[in-house]
Amino acid sequence: MKIQFKKAKLTDVELMRKLVTPEVELGIILDRTAEEISTNIRSYTLAQIDDKLIGFCALHIHSPLLGEIRSLIVKDKFRGLGIGKELVKLANEEAIDLGLKKILTLTYKQKFFEDLGFVEIAKESIPEHKIWADCIKCKHFPVCNEVSLIKTI
Repeated sequence: MKIQFKKAKLTDVELMRKLVTPEVELGIILDRTAEEISTNIRSYTLAQIDDKLIGFCALHIHSPLLGEIRSLIVKDKFRGLGIGKELVKLANEEAIDLGLKKILTLTYKQKFFEDLGFVEIAKESIPEHKIWADCIKCKHFPVCNEVSLIKTI
């Protein structure tokens, strides 16, 4: 079983939406329309086995200094194999290449990100435009149990 990582293409959008649907329905990941994913397609890195999509994540840019890991998903039967960690590592490398200084994430998987060097921060310290652009779309808004974490790179 060889896992391949590659940048997403527009032809991947529908498969990406299909993979993430169960997590969206549970309120774990925000729903992204096909148009949103398409507009931000350069942000996404995919994990595949035999050309079958098994996971992905995005590095979203908030400012010249701050990026965000978002939409991290690995298909259930492939969890625990280090695929999520590799996706975050690749996003981290991309962030460094772009000149970012910090990476933010909002997650229910605090330990996963802490093991990758992220530290918890107060939600009040995240960019306000993040709240109004993304969080307001969440089915849990405004009562959210996600944890805000950040990593200096």
